[in-house]
Amino acid sequence: MKPKRLLRYYYLRFIRLRGNPHELALGMSFGIFTGMMPIMPFQMALALALALLFKGSKITAALGTWISNPLNWYFLYYFSYKIGASTLGFTGQEALFSSIMKAVRSGEESMVIVEKIISSGSLMGVTFLVGGLIMGTVAAIPSYFIFLVLFKRIQVWRELRREQRNRIRLAQRDIP
Repeated sequence: MKPKRLLRYYYLRFIRLRGNPHELALGMSFGIFTGMMPIMPFQMALALALALLFKGSKITAALGTWISNPLNWYFLYYFSYKIGASTLGFTGQEALFSSIMKAVRSGEESMVIVEKIISSGSLMGVTFLVGGLIMGTVAAIPSYFIFLVLFKRIQVWRELRREQRNRIRLAQRDIP
């Protein structure tokens, strides 16, 4: 499928999402929150669990995790570590960090990267998680409000289109 057609397909699917704007935005923010965390194979499962727990949309939670993709994994891991290390005051592990970043840069599978983080010690794993939690929180809070406005506007737009179609149908019936 051509990129333009694929983009249009996903755009149409997105604007056709049904549901309460609050639930849709909440699901999206949970997805973005977990998408910013360096837990690649578990992001969607955590996003869905949060959406179930807090009554958010499971579909938008899954969509929100797509914020992390192979094009930006390197940056997510890099900033996760740097923010976590800065927050915890953790320094001196540059060799371990560079080996993990080398695996990310070379396109290793996500489980291999997670295993490298775990095998490098719990302090390194905690550093990545703390950085990811901070980045996820910073990204998720404004994204909730942005998507709440967006989904409300889509809902109003959809209602206006429905009313317009009904008026056209009524006008066509009145024509002899």
